[in-house]
Amino acid sequence: LRFKTMARNQEKAMSMLSRWYTYQRELHNPGGPEKRPYLATECHSLQDSEKWRLQIIKEIARKVSQIQNAGLGEFRIRDLNDEINKLIREKGHWQDRIVELGGPNYHVIGPKNVRPRRKRTAGQ
Repeated sequence: LRFKTMARNQEKAMSMLSRWYTYQRELHNPGGPEKRPYLATECHSLQDSEKWRLQIIKEIARKVSQIQNAGLGEFRIRDLNDEINKLIREKGHWQDRIVELGGPNYHVIGPKNVRPRRKRTAGQ
């Protein structure tokens, strides 16, 4: 009988802790986590557009690392590939929006080559 009351007290304490965490989270971030706008044209801030572009790049990197897992089945690999392609398209929309808002043109800057090509000499 004593064990049941102890478990109940622990459950109450966890419930109170959970409510306190929820209260603190809402206090510091009202409305919950900020979601990326569905359309890039809905964003009117260059700084926010840059933030969403970087978020997409992080998602792409995470999915690329997942797709390199040798243990994945063919269907999961196809799904991940489709998601990566969708994110790459979406990144292009955000890059276009950044240019519209007066930011840098990432299409021109683009990713840098990891290994630059060497010029061949006549002897090779």
